[in-house]
Amino acid sequence: MKVLIDMNLSPAWVSPIVQAGYTATHWSSVGSPNAADREILGWARRNNYVVFTHDLDFGAILAATAANAPSVVQIRTQDPTPILCAELLLDILKRYAQELSAGALISVEDDRARIRILPLKRDGIGAEHEINHEH
Repeated sequence: MKVLIDMNLSPAWVSPIVQAGYTATHWSSVGSPNAADREILGWARRNNYVVFTHDLDFGAILAATAANAPSVVQIRTQDPTPILCAELLLDILKRYAQELSAGALISVEDDRARIRILPLKRDGIGAEHEINHEH
């Protein structure tokens, strides 16, 4: 699995993701720091990356466009640093690899994750699962 780390997250995320056996790239190394979210999603789709972000706009764009790719993992913790959240993210990537490879939006909080299968429906109805997790 290849993970594209959004500009709103530290490049320090690259190291723990790579150490876990994944490919990881911070957006700043492949695109403009001022790029629009749609541009980031387009690049990730064309290059088969999962977007990792702290931004809710990606989910809104996926819903508005009914896109079936790329997958997006949104971390919704107060402090989304690798020191505090790497174990949580790596658990999500491992546990939900199949869903991410098929197309999914995963919102991760401290104690649970919500998974929505792509494409998202504009009315909010669709395949959705909430999973409680421990870390």
